[in-house]
Amino acid sequence: MGCKIACCQMEVTRDKENNLERAAKMVETAAQQGAELIVLPEMFQCPYENQAFPEYAEPENGKSVRFLAELSRKYQCILVGGSIPEQEKGHYYNTCFVFEHGNYLGKHQKYHLFDVNIPGKISFQESSILSSGEHFSVFSTSIGKIGVGICFDLRFPEQWIQMALDGAKLLICPAAFNPVTGPKHWDLLLRARAIDSQCFVAACSPAYHPTASYHAYGHSCVVSPWGEILHQLEEQQEILFVEIDLEQVAEVRQQIPILSADRFATKRK
Repeated sequence: MGCKIACCQMEVTRDKENNLERAAKMVETAAQQGAELIVLPEMFQCPYENQAFPEYAEPENGKSVRFLAELSRKYQCILVGGSIPEQEKGHYYNTCFVFEHGNYLGKHQKYHLFDVNIPGKISFQESSILSSGEHFSVFSTSIGKIGVGICFDLRFPEQWIQMALDGAKLLICPAAFNPVTGPKHWDLLLRARAIDSQCFVAACSPAYHPTASYHAYGHSCVVSPWGEILHQLEEQQEILFVEIDLEQVAEVRQQIPILSADRFATKRK
């Protein structure tokens, strides 16, 4: 089955309304150019800052989530809504909400939190504000099953393999890597997860914003089940478009039967 994907690599500012307006325009453009599945970046309506997360946080029925539902309905697309800071039962989560034609399919709360300290380069501790999700996330859509992980989740192969074992053929990663880790690991991790899972992998980053306190790496990318980079952006605001054929997943899995030959699969289940 063929599918046209769009990753909206948008610039994120401190103005939530401006961010929502920019996201709406990019989703509109993507839909007008035939995209059936559209992806927004991690924290698309919020600066990537611990102190900003509580200020920008919303509940599951909040304005930003209703906004995503309406975009999906208006443009009759599958919309993977990047992520927003979600407030739920006294906790904050980094959460991706997923819709198809306006219908709510579910959400993924970031499973692995970004706690790193590279002296002299970058230090960030999401766990000082955010709570971890408890589940891996696979959603049934009209094009087949898709899995979603968020940014730091990308570093943990088991999560992506399990989503493939749960039926996903396309894995999506809203992410905000940075100029320290991005040049070293971004392409490598995306290609590795595609090979591990024998799935297509689509990753959507915010654009690089020079005055932001946290600099996103950009370089949104789509990778084939063979581990080939099909298309990749630079760092500026832009929409990535890629046509994929999900039938290729079955072909790759037949030719190199990693998942079916995996002796750990029964233990994962």
